[in-house]
Amino acid sequence: EGPESFPPLRNEAAVRVLQGRMKGIQGHCNSCYMDAALFSLFSCTSVLDSMLFMPFPLCDRNVQGILRDEIVNPLRRTGFVRASSVMHLREQLTDKGQCSSFTNAEKDPEEFLNLIMQQILGIEPLLKLQSGGQKEQECYCYQIFMDKQEDLVVPNVQQLVERSFLSSDLKLVEIPSCFIIQMPRFGKEYKMFSKIIPSLELDITDLLLDSPRECCLCGDVATLECS
Repeated sequence: EGPESFPPLRNEAAVRVLQGRMKGIQGHCNSCYMDAALFSLFSCTSVLDSMLFMPFPLCDRNVQGILRDEIVNPLRRTGFVRASSVMHLREQLTDKGQCSSFTNAEKDPEEFLNLIMQQILGIEPLLKLQSGGQKEQECYCYQIFMDKQEDLVVPNVQQLVERSFLSSDLKLVEIPSCFIIQMPRFGKEYKMFSKIIPSLELDITDLLLDSPRECCLCGDVATLECS
């Protein structure tokens, strides 16, 4: 008999199971970067469920089991994950990684995703990006980098992704199977935006390399692109 699986929460079920006190992933010892990442990746979407079940070539089955049975399944079943379960995962990451501070220090979510996806599960990179005609680069998530922009008071994710790609002269080489986006820096000392509106759908037409697009003047297929 294979491992138990629970589908991600959708619509009314998501509201019923995830709303209220003592819901979500319990924080402890600077775990917020990991709690937020795990909640985003698994609570309401199955796009990355292969991380929980697939026998990847380099896969550490112990870490995979903790992730599935102690974090994702309880989150989808009851809407709550105890801090001790996340600490169990953090201890395993400390053992497997080259970094000894996964159990107590605040980290960048990207560091956590790279460790668990690349070194522990052995998943192929999810994104292929190209900057200004340079060699393409592969990565697992994309962090929005941009200067403070006065006209954006309460931006949505679509605006942030487009402006970030534009300012870095970036294009997606292909349509990604999963597009993990890290919002602009947000720490105790500095918040770029007090609120960001989630875009429920993301239009990546203009972000794709060599993708046919229409001319904004005549409506035919465009032959030139200006920033």
